[in-house]
Amino acid sequence: MKKVLAALALSAGLAAGPAAAADEVVLQLKWVTQAQFAGYYVAQEKGFYDEAGLDVEIKPGGPDIAPEQVIAGGGADVIVDWMPAALAAREKGLALVNIAQPFAKSGMMLTCRKETGIESPEDFKGKTLGVWFFGNEYPFLSWMSHLGIPTTGGDDGVTVIKQGFNVDPLLQKQADCISTMTYNEYWQVIDAGIPEDELVVFKYEDQGVATLEDGLYVLEDSLKDEAFVDKMARFVKASMQGWDYAREHPDEAAEIVLENDETGAQTEKHQKRMMGEINKLTEGSDGTLDMDDYQRTVKTLLEGGSDPVITKEPEGATTTAVTDKMKEM
Repeated sequence: MKKVLAALALSAGLAAGPAAAADEVVLQLKWVTQAQFAGYYVAQEKGFYDEAGLDVEIKPGGPDIAPEQVIAGGGADVIVDWMPAALAAREKGLALVNIAQPFAKSGMMLTCRKETGIESPEDFKGKTLGVWFFGNEYPFLSWMSHLGIPTTGGDDGVTVIKQGFNVDPLLQKQADCISTMTYNEYWQVIDAGIPEDELVVFKYEDQGVATLEDGLYVLEDSLKDEAFVDKMARFVKASMQGWDYAREHPDEAAEIVLENDETGAQTEKHQKRMMGEINKLTEGSDGTLDMDDYQRTVKTLLEGGSDPVITKEPEGATTTAVTDKMKEM
């Protein structure tokens, strides 16, 4: 009987033929391994990519890694990027296209010491502000343009210092305010010993100048290939499954992130707290780009005064081809 069963199993295996090879996808993250990217690590860990017929390599970012340069050099199929940086790169000749938008809200803000006397954005004049660069400065510059505050210093302007990816300028009182994210650097300030009641925060969302963050971008030419579009549709669908799971199981998602942090730099406390904040930004998103949010971002970037982030309305910077196909699956 066993021989018969074995023969039947072998026969079935031969009839089915070899298993189809999974389609490879290389994803370049915008920053280091942390809960900001939990959805992708969860999708990988829980087998959502495998179920979609994908073999996904997730490349962490870092202070010296620009996702735009990585994809331009052929080092990734898809990148996580902020829309201001992606649109600026597109205007300069790198044809990036937004195929999905997992983050529905912005987590960016300025955090100030209350002792500086800053109570409203008008109080920024004459102050020193820490700003991230490498593409992260665009929302800030647009905001200052909206306020009519020059970024060249002086009593009527602000002095801008290039902020590293830490909170030292605020701790050491080199800056009156620094750039922070709701899910990361703000809590580093708290953990460093400055209580919340000694801080004043200005969320870009509340100021009406928030621009879209963590979206998924590919090169325009890649979208001419239907097989690539199909692969990206499966990738986005599986990734959004990962984000849904992360919202339902935040502590487990944070643990998965920690398991993938090869540097060992992250802590359980910080990642679990970050996961809670990140889930607020992805909530309500199925991956589809909200065109009203897109137009708001474009409007904010165009109204950049004498030095706007982009100088003309982008054409072809977004597509629904991937998310439309995803919804058919």
